Amino acid sequence: MISDSIPSSVGRVLVVGGGICGLAVAWRLAQAGADVAVFDAGEPGRGATWAAGGMLAATLEAEPGEEAMLGLARWSQDLWPRWAEALGAPVGYRDEGTVHLAVGRDELAALHHRLRYLRRLALPIEWWDAAPLREREPALSPDVLGAIASPGDHQVDPRAVVPALLAALSAAGVPVEAGAPVAAIEPEGGGWRVHLGDGRRERADHVVLAAGAWTGRISGWPAPPVHPAKGQAIVLETDPAAPLLRHVVWGAGIYLVPRADGRLYVGATVEDRGFDRQPTAGGVLSLLQAAWRILPGLEELPVVELVTGLRPRSRDDLPIVGPVGPGLHVATGHHRNGILLAPATAELVLAGILGRPAPVDDTPFRPARFAGRIESRMDA
Repeated sequence: MISDSIPSSVGRVLVVGGGICGLAVAWRLAQAGADVAVFDAGEPGRGATWAAGGMLAATLEAEPGEEAMLGLARWSQDLWPRWAEALGAPVGYRDEGTVHLAVGRDELAALHHRLRYLRRLALPIEWWDAAPLREREPALSPDVLGAIASPGDHQVDPRAVVPALLAALSAAGVPVEAGAPVAAIEPEGGGWRVHLGDGRRERADHVVLAAGAWTGRISGWPAPPVHPAKGQAIVLETDPAAPLLRHVVWGAGIYLVPRADGRLYVGATVEDRGFDRQPTAGGVLSLLQAAWRILPGLEELPVVELVTGLRPRSRDDLPIVGPVGPGLHVATGHHRNGILLAPATAELVLAGILGRPAPVDDTPFRPARFAGRIESRMDA
């Protein structure tokens, strides 16, 4: 983590967006001594962050063709325990690990193929056959034939992280304003003028655009391509004294995240539906069918909530983090990994504001990769 304090010459920093990445950026800036404020169009932390599963699964999220993401994800994963401790409030951090399992021979063959890929990357994984897997998770279906176990892929509860971040920002004297949409930004006198939806104008020396799927709707800057990816999830209620699962469990088209308070998060769809956040019968049906195949006992559990969120998805499925121009920074496009990547995102933005080299190679994630006009703006 960057330990340098913010020099007074940095001036005022406005963070646009109060999801986990925006709040994380503001917190790190406040720790470094910046004069910072946050504006959110709705209620901070109640968008995609509130709907998220909270998995810190850098290892099992590794995908062919996305190796550039792996280093960033594992670095951010390593930062999370220190972040959880520094926040000074419970964030639901659990370290039982994550298992990716197979039901039936076809899934087993595909999972063995994935196992070979992860081993080629020298990632810290184990193979569990069916018998030892069910010893650890006896509620799983007898049709489960084996699993890749990732002991280092942990979880946090986003609904605990949000109030912890807000409390830390409040303690640092950082104003976080709800119901304050930003309509536009424009350069002004070596800094930026931020136009709020209610007609107010705020001046800043630095602006951090972290408005998730809505980032591209803020006018006045060369926005990279970000669009919403709708996700539906279901929250079930279990007995916290006798939980059905201990590990985070992945299956074909499904994952299940057990919370310490007994909630069982079942997620999540990935849908191209624009800004629609309405739950659908088809989405709920697909989740329950996929979850029931691996955990039959859930059919008796009460449904306590249907959740939808809009993940910010970039054209190449990599996050978009870095400077767009002098004093203008962006942090969006995290898609499924906003919770995992929040610490790394905050460190990269902090480095950019300080004018320091990034702690990791951030080239694949810079906004300039999308358009020559953004590159020209950065060189201006």
